[in-house]
Amino acid sequence: MLLDTASLYFRAYFGVPESMKSPDGQPVNAVRGLLDFITRLVQDHRPDRLVACMDADWRPQWRVDLIPSYKTHRLAAEATEGEEEIPDTLAPQVPVIEAVLDALGIARVGVPGYEADDVIGTLATAAAGPVQIVTGDRDLFQLVDDERGVTVLYPVKGVGSPQVVDNAYLAEKYGVTGASYADLAALRGDASDGLPGVKGIGEKTAAQLLQAYSDLAGVRAAAADPGSKLTPARRKNLLEGAAYLDVAPTVVRVATDVPLPAFDPALPAEPLDPMTLEALTTRWGLGTSLTRLLDTLAQAGTGVAS
Repeated sequence: MLLDTASLYFRAYFGVPESMKSPDGQPVNAVRGLLDFITRLVQDHRPDRLVACMDADWRPQWRVDLIPSYKTHRLAAEATEGEEEIPDTLAPQVPVIEAVLDALGIARVGVPGYEADDVIGTLATAAAGPVQIVTGDRDLFQLVDDERGVTVLYPVKGVGSPQVVDNAYLAEKYGVTGASYADLAALRGDASDGLPGVKGIGEKTAAQLLQAYSDLAGVRAAAADPGSKLTPARRKNLLEGAAYLDVAPTVVRVATDVPLPAFDPALPAEPLDPMTLEALTTRWGLGTSLTRLLDTLAQAGTGVAS
């Protein structure tokens, strides 16, 4: 199980009331919410390995060099250059989340110059067995692979009722499979990531083009072929978007060759650092959120259902 950790703690932050505070009155809603999410995921899906994938670089320069608008709107207006805009009461919780995961012994992997998506892509591609990716980010739908057993658990109302995203779901919802999703995303664009897409081509049109011409290369070849059946307007838009389409696939596709550090993905049955974890529990008032997770990890380690 691969966690898109930032996606989950943002969801926890906005889904759990800020009235959940530490003994000294600081919000810990994202911390406790994330712990509750992990508990539920382990209870429901029983992974034997779990990795919390991190954004060591949420806006890698190599992506910005190709498309300067990439995630520009997420930059904090008055923050340090390149710093992501994060709610004031969430930012202080991120180091606490990292410390708690480390003390628990849950693998936490981030690589300088890469996003969590890239870490997930690398791990999912290299995995020998089934993989479940937990994320609220549709970009990772491109990793869905029925043959290799790679699915996405996409939280709907919460991690307890996720949409299981496989190729059948993608075909019904978007008209493409995981193998074509990145091409669809490049054509369609994504305002939330600062990707303009091709003028006049939305999600449905992108899917129609990919169904007709197999992949992005086929679509572009059709645009360059005066004898193809593309309408004049679509041909014009695709040709005018050539410079964008030259670079968009590299930006949209997750990396699958990230140089990962050594780590142990095994789900811990007991805390790696009990003393540090106890101190964190006391300092931040993690209470039943941590107790439930510890109980669940212990039960998972003995094979006893919770």
